[in-house]
Amino acid sequence: MNIISVEENIGLPKYKQIVLSVEKAITSGNLKKGDALPSINAIKNKFFLSRDTVLMAFNELKARGIIESIVGKGYYLKSESIDVTQKVFLLFDELNAFKENLYTSFLNSLNDNIQVDIFFHHFSYDMFSKLISDNIGSYNYYIIMPANLSQTKKVIEKLPFDKVYILDQIHDELKQYPAIYQNFEDDIYNSLKRAITLLNKYKKIVLLFPEKKQPQGMLVGFQKFRKSTNFQHEVINSLDDRKLEKGEVYLVLDDQNLIVLIKKMKDQKLTIGKDIGIISYNETLLKEIVEGGITTISTDFNQMGKRLAQMILNKERVHIENQNDLIIRNSL
Repeated sequence: MNIISVEENIGLPKYKQIVLSVEKAITSGNLKKGDALPSINAIKNKFFLSRDTVLMAFNELKARGIIESIVGKGYYLKSESIDVTQKVFLLFDELNAFKENLYTSFLNSLNDNIQVDIFFHHFSYDMFSKLISDNIGSYNYYIIMPANLSQTKKVIEKLPFDKVYILDQIHDELKQYPAIYQNFEDDIYNSLKRAITLLNKYKKIVLLFPEKKQPQGMLVGFQKFRKSTNFQHEVINSLDDRKLEKGEVYLVLDDQNLIVLIKKMKDQKLTIGKDIGIISYNETLLKEIVEGGITTISTDFNQMGKRLAQMILNKERVHIENQNDLIIRNSL
C-alpha cells in the first residue's frame, strides 16, 4: 500500500496522483513485473476516494500496457518498461511558424526518453493559471512562456522552484528563475540603427503595436530609436481604415498584420521597398520568398530550442540572452 500516495490540495487530480505513484514505484524498483497492486477498494478506503477515481487511474495504466487485470485476483504489473523517464511541460502563448521551429529544434535536441507535452494559454491569464495548476506534480520540468501577462509569479511559484525555466520574455518578477530570452528593447533599437541608411529613404516610420500580444520592450526600443534620430514616427495598434502614404516604412510585429499590410499596398497600387518599406519581426521561410523578400528582425529560434534543451539536460540554472539579427531584403 505504501507505493500509493494521494495528497489533498496540491493542484493535481487524485487519479493522476495514483498513476504517478505507480510510475515512481516502477522507476525506483519498489514495484516489479508480476507484483500485485493494492486493490481498488484498499486505495479507495485508505484515501477516502470514490471507486471511479481509482478505476480511472487503473484504466489509464492498463491502456498504456503497464498493468493488467486478472479476473478474481486483481491488478498486476505487466511491464516495467517505461520508455518515458522524464516529462516536460511546455507552455507557449500561441502556435505560429517560428514557434514551431523553436519547438522542433528543442524536441530534436532532447534524449529520446524525454516526453514533451505542449500547451497554449493564448494570452489568457485564466488559461495560463489553470494549465499550470492542473499539472502541478505531473512533470519533471516546467518551461513557461509568460508572454506579456502580468502577475505570473503568483501562479508559477506554486511549482517546485528547481523545476521551472522561463522562455522568450523574462519579467522582473521572474528573474530568479533560469531563462533563455529575447532582449526586445535592445533588439529593436540596435536593428533600426543598423538599418539607418535604408530607413533614410523614407519620411516616416510607423510601428504597428497591438498591445495585447506584443512585449512592452519592443515599444521601449522603438521610442529609444526615435529619440536618437530625427525621424517622423507614429505608433498604431491596427491597420483598420488606415490609408497608406508613400514614404512610410512600417515595422510590423506579427504575420497576420504583415499580410493585411501587403494586401493594402496592392489595393492602393503601391510598390514594396519603393513607395512603402516593411520590416517584419520573426524570421520564417516564407519571408525569404514573398514579394521578393521581407526584411526581418529576428532571434535564432533553432538556436533557442537547442540551447533550451541543453539547459534541461545539464540542469543549468542560468540566464541566456538569445542572439538576434537583422536580415535585409527587398522590402526595405
